[in-house]
Amino acid sequence: MPKKTPTAPTGFVAIDFGTSNSAVALPAGEGVRLVALEAGQPTMPTAVFYRADTPTQQFEAERLYGRAAVAAYVEGMDGRLMRSMKSILGSSLLDQGTDIGAGRSVRYRDVVVGYLRHLRRSAEAEAGCELPRVVLGRPVFFVDDDPARDAQAQAALEAAARSVGFAEVQFQFEPIAAALDYEARAPREQLVLVSDIGGGTSDFSLVRVGPARRGRVERRDDILASHGVHLAGTDFDRHVELAAILPLLGYRSLRPARPGEPAREVPSGVYFDLATWHLINTVYAPSRVAELRAMKTWYADPRHHARLMATVQERLGHALAAAAEQAKIDVAQQGHAEIDLGALEARLTATLAGAQAAAAIEADVERIVQAARETARIAGVAPEAVDALYFTGGSTGLAPLVDRIAAGFPGAERLRGDRFASVAQGLGQHARVVFG
Repeated sequence: MPKKTPTAPTGFVAIDFGTSNSAVALPAGEGVRLVALEAGQPTMPTAVFYRADTPTQQFEAERLYGRAAVAAYVEGMDGRLMRSMKSILGSSLLDQGTDIGAGRSVRYRDVVVGYLRHLRRSAEAEAGCELPRVVLGRPVFFVDDDPARDAQAQAALEAAARSVGFAEVQFQFEPIAAALDYEARAPREQLVLVSDIGGGTSDFSLVRVGPARRGRVERRDDILASHGVHLAGTDFDRHVELAAILPLLGYRSLRPARPGEPAREVPSGVYFDLATWHLINTVYAPSRVAELRAMKTWYADPRHHARLMATVQERLGHALAAAAEQAKIDVAQQGHAEIDLGALEARLTATLAGAQAAAAIEADVERIVQAARETARIAGVAPEAVDALYFTGGSTGLAPLVDRIAAGFPGAERLRGDRFASVAQGLGQHARVVFG
């Protein structure tokens, strides 16, 4: 009897590679299940920590992922924390190298590749087989108003997926995936506006869902419109940091007055970089530190310059950014936040009031609200005809933002998915259809 030729493995997986958090889904029975990525948790922070104390004979620096990566950074381990890697796709930074300590450097592209490889290995360990096919989520726009860079970003993500061993790569819009997750429970046919507001993008899709539509491979006709803006949680954090924390380091402070000249603000570029996760480490370059040190006489209040120098010399930029993120969460939950900046200066604190936080993010919130309304306009659907609003993504925890969006669709039922897992579950449903 002739020997059978082994067939290639046909397993598949779905990956939600998010700006702030990631999740992975595998098929399970007639549905999907989420992979326990870390400590039994189905979601994991999109974070990588490169250890600077890796022995020099090792070609690559040892890496920690997710919560372990953030914990290593918070505990002061020597190394480099990388977050918001998704925001680099489509930018000129992708092929640039960055210092990770102990004389090593890594390309940003390779950071993305390493993180995807970790997600694939975690999924294969749980599945017990190879998973050569993947559905990856993507925002409606990686880059606003620039189709060429948007296509470049998707191509970069696909190339990263193939380099870690995925032979077949499919994409699905993240808000569409969230709609598919909702559809698994939809009691009847409905017109649903999906609002997927995460760490890096706010995406909207107006979708027809319902029991009779489940399982269709081609859903193009059910997607009436998709729209989005490259604004979300990390942008809110940035504005909070600029409003509440960085003024203590001299942001928007005035230089000493000169005879016959009005006082001018100190340069703001360093503060914008300190408030942007993937640019923070650029401030630590020796040439940049020397430039900032030479600006001491530009500061009317010497405490501002001293705090700025302490931040760059002790590499506290990510700690300040994390403090801003926590302050945003505290304001959403309590109406105000007390920000402990003792790591920068003994007994130093900042206060963030609800009204101050609202004012800081107002312009971004309004753009997001208008993007939701524009989605219905593009679809040619009156706001009153929308049956339901389905909210997912970490930033939908901000009640004022959700309320503002909902106000534009007065007749719609307000529904919430799992803020961090709905997209992954919907991507898994889509993977079952396209690969199943």
